[in-house]
Amino acid sequence: MEQQKLPNSTLILVFGILSIVTCCCYGLIGIILGIIAVVLAKKATQLYIENPELYTGIQNVKTGKILAIIGIALSVIYLLIVVWAITAFGWDTLQNQELLQERIQEMMGQ
Repeated sequence: MEQQKLPNSTLILVFGILSIVTCCCYGLIGIILGIIAVVLAKKATQLYIENPELYTGIQNVKTGKILAIIGIALSVIYLLIVVWAITAFGWDTLQNQELLQERIQEMMGQ
C-alpha cells in the first residue's frame, strides 16, 4: 500500500512559522494562527496514530506544533506587554513620543 502525506502537514508547519513571525502584530494574529496550527496538528496526529503505515509527514506536524506553541507563548507575552504599556502610560501618551519620554523619565526617577 502506498503511503500518502498527512493532510495539512505543510499547512501546520506554515502556520507554526507564521505564528512566530506575526507575534508582534499586537499578539492577536500570532495567537490565532498558533491555535489553528495546534488544533490541526492534534487531528493529524490522531490520524497518524490510527494508521501509521499509511501516512508520511509526521515530522512536519510535530515541528509545526512546537513552533505554534512557541508562537502562542511569544504572542501572549507581547500582548501582555502592550496591555501593560497602555494601562501604565495611557493610549494618548503612547501616540506622542515626547510625552512618552517624559513619562518614562518620571518612572525612572529622573
